[in-house]
Amino acid sequence: MEVLYRPPEDREPDTQYHDLLERIYTEGREVAPIQGEKAKMIVGAQLRYDMSNGFPAITERDVSGNLFKGALAEHIAFLNGARTQAELEAFGCKWWDRWVTADKCADFDLEPGDLGDGSYGAAWTSFPTAEGESFDQIPHFMQQITERPYLRTHVITPWIPQYTLQHEGLTRRVVVAPCHGMIHALADPATRELSIHHIQRSGDFPVGVPFNMIQYAAFGMMVARLTNYRFVEYVHSFSDVHIYESQYENVEEILNRPARTLGTVSIIHAEAIDNIKDFRPEHFELTDYEPHPAMRMPTPV
Repeated sequence: MEVLYRPPEDREPDTQYHDLLERIYTEGREVAPIQGEKAKMIVGAQLRYDMSNGFPAITERDVSGNLFKGALAEHIAFLNGARTQAELEAFGCKWWDRWVTADKCADFDLEPGDLGDGSYGAAWTSFPTAEGESFDQIPHFMQQITERPYLRTHVITPWIPQYTLQHEGLTRRVVVAPCHGMIHALADPATRELSIHHIQRSGDFPVGVPFNMIQYAAFGMMVARLTNYRFVEYVHSFSDVHIYESQYENVEEILNRPARTLGTVSIIHAEAIDNIKDFRPEHFELTDYEPHPAMRMPTPV
């Protein structure tokens, strides 16, 4: 089923992103993360979106065009098991190059360009089992929703402890421990309604999180389309959500921009798709979107 949006003129401006950004900036605890600059962070926060009020692409800065398509490209690449820079670029995502240099990969005994055994695509599609095999979570997740929608165990996890923890005697096998990607789908067979709860370990709120919001809301649309459910609610929870010091000036400007009504995202030209891995960025169309101007913002590596 499609998302049942209210007409654009009947939607309420959504201030959740703006409000949480302001809370982090004014109330956040100052910390010194490994990226080498100060940051402000809070522990525990949540955004909740009624999908009828619009798709959660923020309006405080323009995330349409290549930014929107790039976010979708990354997510779809991971659904298909991409774990190298070359594989990501084949899907249209090019921004991982700063994280997978020869020097950075060498720190984790990885080849240049390899995100690692514990990266998103590897964890989602090649999760190591106790039997010594690899497990693709994606098709089993979809099959369970279809066959047993009443269960509360429709969960995808990106976290493989033996590849993400690091101490003397244990070398991490991932260049960036997964910051996002734990997904819990709640399907109600009585109403045919679907909610997606995305749980994020660590969120760069000005830069990364807006892309993550696009990714997992679009994921909800894909799941709903293939299971014949109505996607009604997107919930995004954070453990550590932060702003880096180099972003403060941009954040101040964003906080002077009032939130606007959210746009519409539709799935197009996808009638023949019956496998979630076959969606591509061109199957998503963003309309009714009137954001503030685009803004370039730094993010430390």
